[in-house]
Amino acid sequence: MAIADSLNPHASRVLSIVRIVAGLIFLAHGTQKILGFPASDMNPPTFSIFWFAGMIELIAGILITIGLFTRPAAFIASGTMAFAYFIAHAPQNFFPALNGGDAAILYCFFFLYLVFAGPGVWSVDAQRGAR
Repeated sequence: MAIADSLNPHASRVLSIVRIVAGLIFLAHGTQKILGFPASDMNPPTFSIFWFAGMIELIAGILITIGLFTRPAAFIASGTMAFAYFIAHAPQNFFPALNGGDAAILYCFFFLYLVFAGPGVWSVDAQRGAR
């Protein structure tokens, strides 16, 4: 029996765990911008580009964490992170490790993966029978 054969049955549960962790961390970025928690110097003006990014992080973070409307939330979150990378990080330096954009790239591509993979078995979407 190959190792992959013994791991494959757990793929959907592990996908759910990774989705939950990524959603919670993404949510924390939104709470920081919009709710001031955890406390930071970041307090974007209402209806500014950073405020909208914070609202997307907050709402999509909640939806991705619980696995509700996961695919559309992940699609919007992925696009937001691509936009954030090219607006805020890429102009600083070509290399992501130097421009601080590696997290934005990882979020972008992980959320894009969720659009195609779905939320996993431990999600509201799975409970509702959403495809």
